[in-house]
Amino acid sequence: MKKSPVILDDSRECLNAMRFAAMGAARTGGGVQSLAIIPPEEFQHWIGVGEIMREEVRERIHAHFEVFAKWMRDRQEVEPELVIREGEAVPEILAQIEEDGGIGLLVLGASAEKGGPGPIVTALSRRLGSLPVPLAIVPGDLSKEQLSEIW
Repeated sequence: MKKSPVILDDSRECLNAMRFAAMGAARTGGGVQSLAIIPPEEFQHWIGVGEIMREEVRERIHAHFEVFAKWMRDRQEVEPELVIREGEAVPEILAQIEEDGGIGLLVLGASAEKGGPGPIVTALSRRLGSLPVPLAIVPGDLSKEQLSEIW
């Protein structure tokens, strides 16, 4: 069973990427891996304060994940997995794909804002020919109905 990692963050496009991945997993018997990446600059404080902040960020990630996980379980009958990594986004995504041999498709949400699809989509799009797995880019402004028509 191959799984699809999806970046878990607070962006609007994250919702569509999660929906797309869950619908695909339900249809194909695959899995969904919610991948949260904590940037290194989050904890550049005194050691004790940094540890408290790290734990608070992890708690917020778990709470955010549970919202998506409940929807996936209830609506798509998919049991998602949560992975939290710390570091720069693109290297951490590539490391996760390399370290987890069960990944079949990377799913990213693209921002519909004027500034472009987002830094992760932009950076990984430049590497399309050398990515170790296929990349699905889900437009952030697709409706639920449009997404369900794909799968």
